[in-house]
Amino acid sequence: MNKTSKQKPELSLSVQYPKAEPRLPRWRLRAWVQRALYAAHDDLQQSFTGANLSIRLVGLPEAQSLNHSYRKKAYATNVLTFAYGQQPDGKISGDIVICVPVLQREAKEQHKKFLAHAAHLTLHGTLHALGYDHLKTREAKHMESLETRILAQMGIHDPYLLP
Repeated sequence: MNKTSKQKPELSLSVQYPKAEPRLPRWRLRAWVQRALYAAHDDLQQSFTGANLSIRLVGLPEAQSLNHSYRKKAYATNVLTFAYGQQPDGKISGDIVICVPVLQREAKEQHKKFLAHAAHLTLHGTLHALGYDHLKTREAKHMESLETRILAQMGIHDPYLLP
């Protein structure tokens, strides 16, 4: 095994708070993103060297506007990811937008703890930025399996199981 294959990927993370949420400080979001980054790096067998990502916590108007502009959907969704792919230096770039009011509403409706649901959405968005998707059944099963494995390591139950 060569020296580079043992190295963990580097993370450059920017967090923006147009919608204040004290339960989601930068250090917490970074820890969740880092877990997804390391798991994906191992899963993809070191196909990238790092990631340049941003997370933006937004309210309903901005989330609805973005979802309408980019997905032609007239509602605010929980998480949107803009994946820009791998750069020549081997780093993956992407932006993750989390709608705090939708996150709160879903956590309540689904009887989940706020932080558990926030962790899941952060991991989910990060994996999308890293190239994972769930459009096909096989891809969905793989992505969900990776998410649930990471969440289990954090002591969080499988979010895809009904309460």
